[in-house]
Amino acid sequence: MWQTIKQIPFWQKVLAGFILGVGLGVVLGEQATAVKPLGDLFIAAIKMLVAPLIFCAIVVSITSLGSGTSLKRLSFKTLAMFMLTGTIASLIGLTVGSLIDMGGSLELATTEVRERNVPGFAQVLLDMIPVNPFASLAEGKVLQIIVFAALVGIAINKIGQKAAPLKHTIEAGAEVMFQLTRMVLQLTPIGVFGLMAWVVGEYGLSMLLPLGKFIGAIYIAALIHIIFVYGGLVKFGANLSPIQFFRKAMPAQLVAFTTASSFGTLPASTRATETMGVSKKYGAFVLPLGATMNMDGCGGIYPAIAAIFIAQIYAIPLDMTDYMLIAVTATVASVGTAGVPGSAMVMLSVTLGVVGLPLEGIAFIAAIDRVIDMMRTATNVTGDMMTAVVVGKSEGQLDEAQFYANEELVSKTANES
Repeated sequence: MWQTIKQIPFWQKVLAGFILGVGLGVVLGEQATAVKPLGDLFIAAIKMLVAPLIFCAIVVSITSLGSGTSLKRLSFKTLAMFMLTGTIASLIGLTVGSLIDMGGSLELATTEVRERNVPGFAQVLLDMIPVNPFASLAEGKVLQIIVFAALVGIAINKIGQKAAPLKHTIEAGAEVMFQLTRMVLQLTPIGVFGLMAWVVGEYGLSMLLPLGKFIGAIYIAALIHIIFVYGGLVKFGANLSPIQFFRKAMPAQLVAFTTASSFGTLPASTRATETMGVSKKYGAFVLPLGATMNMDGCGGIYPAIAAIFIAQIYAIPLDMTDYMLIAVTATVASVGTAGVPGSAMVMLSVTLGVVGLPLEGIAFIAAIDRVIDMMRTATNVTGDMMTAVVVGKSEGQLDEAQFYANEELVSKTANES
């Protein structure tokens, strides 16, 4: 029986855990939250990987790509793709939010809300520099880890042969982290099962119905963005099969959906892009960067729809100028608030402040933020993987034969170990 289970493709195991978790939450209701520790165990295991995995992977990717024009070109193309999809995401959010009457008969009660302290651009830049790199690693400050790792990689390239021992040590560390990642990912179906049972059991369908139109608008806009924008870029930008892309992306998408954590999904998205044929050195560069800066769900779709929703329930009319401000602010804020805890809420507060909408509307949305965050994160992570494939193909960092291979790299590795 165990041999039969091992032969089941990885994505099917993850999907089965997802469906069983939802079913348990529906059947048992609040009692299903008893299995939440299974999800907590999985999240703790993947959080354990994030800091050392990002550091080793970024250093190795920088040293592998070198310090020449290839790294500069890859960086430019990657950031340009992030900005392009972020702009499109905000426009899709505005369109969907304008077409749906999400407010209905809802009326907000007066609520005391503590305004968040949103840092200025200069402060964001200062916060990117780690005063103590070891403290940043210990505290899991991902943006600071990325900056420090990038500087270490650049320094190794400049020193050359004298830094070879350190380069080889970090490369060995990266291989150890990749192997540890493969081991932890075997817990994915169990973790997804526990998290979905908890979410459905905790919230229940009845609590979600009053805000169903708002939740539905977020999910519709995200699905349009994922299927048509990301799928279209894979098809026409890289001349590859979107169906094959989504099939291999599904395990990472489900992990992102259930954990609602882009950084927590990094091990799964890294393995997914490897099954798609993206080179390790480019995947290790684009995925941590995307988890920090590429926030189409949190920074594009969500602030646009949420701003329109709050305007509707407060009966505040918005004109074309307001829509343009929302689109621009939502796109820029996705990069400007990188590394700030609770980034989606911070991005929304920035957007509301620019347009002059009441910040207290955030309190109403916060009640169902977890349900929305799941789809936001799945969108963000899918965008990271799409960028890895499309830009990777354009720069010769993708093995097309591996992309179309039916064999699941994760399952193969698990069976061999």
